[in-house]
Amino acid sequence: MSPSRGALAAGAVLTAAAAATIAVVVWPEGSDNGLAGEGSNARTPAPAPSPTRSYPLSTAPRTIPAVREHIAARGPGWRPGPDGGVVVAGGSGTLADEGQLLAKELKIHYRGEVPARAGDVELALAPGGGAPESYTLDVHDGRARISGPDQAGVFYGTRTLKQSVRADGAMPEGEVRDRPDRPQRGLNLDIARKHYTAAWIEDRLREMADLKLNQLGLHFSDDQAFRIESDTHPEVVSPEHLSKAEVRRILGLASRLHIEVVPEIDSPGHLGAVLRAHPDLQLRNVSGTRSPGSLDISNPGSAKLVDELLGEYTELFGGAYWHLGGDEYLALMARDPAASYPQLQRAAQQKYGAQAGIKDLTTGWLNDRAAVVRPHGKRPKAWNDGFFRDGTVHADKDIEVEYWTGKEYGARQPEEYLREGRRVVNLNDEFLYYVLGQPNNFVYPTGERIYEQWTPLVLRGTQPVPARYSGQILGGRFAVWGDLPQAQTPAQVAQGIRMPLRATAQKLWAPGKPALSWDRFRALAARIDGTG
Repeated sequence: MSPSRGALAAGAVLTAAAAATIAVVVWPEGSDNGLAGEGSNARTPAPAPSPTRSYPLSTAPRTIPAVREHIAARGPGWRPGPDGGVVVAGGSGTLADEGQLLAKELKIHYRGEVPARAGDVELALAPGGGAPESYTLDVHDGRARISGPDQAGVFYGTRTLKQSVRADGAMPEGEVRDRPDRPQRGLNLDIARKHYTAAWIEDRLREMADLKLNQLGLHFSDDQAFRIESDTHPEVVSPEHLSKAEVRRILGLASRLHIEVVPEIDSPGHLGAVLRAHPDLQLRNVSGTRSPGSLDISNPGSAKLVDELLGEYTELFGGAYWHLGGDEYLALMARDPAASYPQLQRAAQQKYGAQAGIKDLTTGWLNDRAAVVRPHGKRPKAWNDGFFRDGTVHADKDIEVEYWTGKEYGARQPEEYLREGRRVVNLNDEFLYYVLGQPNNFVYPTGERIYEQWTPLVLRGTQPVPARYSGQILGGRFAVWGDLPQAQTPAQVAQGIRMPLRATAQKLWAPGKPALSWDRFRALAARIDGTG
């Protein structure tokens, strides 16, 4: 990111940088160089024409996240004007949504699939022209052209243009070549413990899109509540919930903004809301004491119930991913799991052999649920503490590890997963966990700390894993959890995550140390957002 381009934004102002440009003035023929002589032939020179307008060399647009490459040039740049509009190149008609949105945001006309003219922004698909989600933004002679190999890349180019206009009134002359460092970049939202309206979630989607974030995790089932309408099991749904019509509206907006929604029904733990309607499936220890939120996975009815819910919601959510949860199964947190839950131990040995234990039964549960969602076109994910070492049964290799903590049962260093060849997504609870009410020693994370200390390689604590594993780390998500839901209003949550989300976006898009100081980054965010 570069310093302010005040000279460019001011337009045709000669600057010291332009002083080296020589304006050529043509005098009338026979003017004797325009010098007045002493005789009767001396005459006053004709008025000189105005010098040709000159421009300093452009600097990179100021955006969040910063663009990764800008080729500077001299020229006026592009700014929205009364005669300009947004057009779509021939054969790129699928970009109509992106074009209409940009035109609305910049308050200029959308003219559709017609040739570009002076003052226009042209959007174009260029298949094979770069990596997924990449784009080129070329500004010359008062025109702007955004091209990319896919719709997402072109859309991100429109976000760069929009932010530059908000920051400085114009998009600078030259060429931006940009692409994300990580393929998964997003926000994880716990809508189970705390209810959020569809409109509030849609506002977060728009905010995410401007930051080039492409993934929204929705954790909609937990001990406290189940928050989406159900046709197969309406008895599990909490009074405050999203209707399926609202979810479809959210999904429609997310699709237009190139955001993947990743739903999560956590199991076999964190199912208290479901179990209130099905107490016969709740796990009990040898003394008959119920285990809060935990399914008895030795009971065939447990798999039937969860699989029916998975089947219903994998049809509602049409994206590529499904989050299976898998964390904090309380049976495995007992001092002696086999003695405390003998029915689980028996089931493990019956299914997997005499050497098997409860963690093998739990891993088998995870694999079986992954097998349910795959035929629906879903790639499975699970929390890192749902993967165990030294067992008879191993988690399927295609289940992505969402690494959040090293503090839970069976905690394993991130490198263990990476050495196994697993793909990992970073949700480091040291930096990326915004837990309402700050229980259990959680402290609201700051954007400054993320911006200055965190990278995708910092999976646990504050130390990065070796760079050789970088290719296995697919990205990260900033996570909001509602442990004490009344601690903040939805408006306070939105404000509290504003700068952390911007810092996360910067670190997932552009590798390396950011060019701006934190104070300058924060000031830029205020300018772009219209709050400063």
